[in-house]
Amino acid sequence: MKKNIVRVILILLIIAVVLGIGYVVYGIYKKLTLDIPDPIATIEVEDFGTIKVKLYPDKAPNTVTNFIRLANRGFYNGLTFHRTIPDFVIQGGAKGGDSTASPSLSDIMDNVKEDKDYNIDGEFIANGYEKNNLKHKRGVISMARGDYSAYGETATREGYNSAGSQFFIVTDDNESLDGLYAAFGEVIEGMDVVDKIANVEVYYRDGDLKEGEEAPKNEEGESIASDTPKKQPVITSISVETYGLDYKLPKTHDVFDVYSWMLQQYSVSY
Repeated sequence: MKKNIVRVILILLIIAVVLGIGYVVYGIYKKLTLDIPDPIATIEVEDFGTIKVKLYPDKAPNTVTNFIRLANRGFYNGLTFHRTIPDFVIQGGAKGGDSTASPSLSDIMDNVKEDKDYNIDGEFIANGYEKNNLKHKRGVISMARGDYSAYGETATREGYNSAGSQFFIVTDDNESLDGLYAAFGEVIEGMDVVDKIANVEVYYRDGDLKEGEEAPKNEEGESIASDTPKKQPVITSISVETYGLDYKLPKTHDVFDVYSWMLQQYSVSY
């Protein structure tokens, strides 16, 4: 009797395993055989118009997943384009308008036990990711990140993996960005809107200040960065059509604090 019960249990376990494998294989087959379009992001900019961007998960899958997650949870709604440079880029998506801030885990998921800021790895050639050969031609969207190259090789590598929510759209072909930033899509409608944003009035450009002249300050008394629009274009919303495909959660890691790291290096050396 016991042997029969054990035999039945084993048979049921085998059936369960076979069904489980079959389900996984079917899911993979479905993804490979269904002609699912690339996701399309719609960026609405107040007083400027609509920009439509085709995203390329085959080039930068985790970058696309992160962007979709932030966009479809309303993260970008109300943020701005805080940097605009004709014949170069428009840059936006900084959390709370702070160009140094990173998104938090609660921005991409619910019921976070320990909320903290996060970054994602840079999916580009210089960072050892060779699948992404998308060039920074006019209309391409790419992820902004920190540049810590002045602090040595270790810091440089950390800078490669410091993208969070900020992105930029290229307004003119720029080979100097190729392989160093994670390009992940391109504009398919609304480049005229991008050009209008690129040409808004700014406080000043790099090279405008005379020697010894200080940068203008905001109401809080803080120096204003070059290429900052006097009236920053507001992102009303960003939404992404995924055509039913669930891109789930992006892979994340803790934010690298370059300043704390530098202080630690000095303390070690003494």
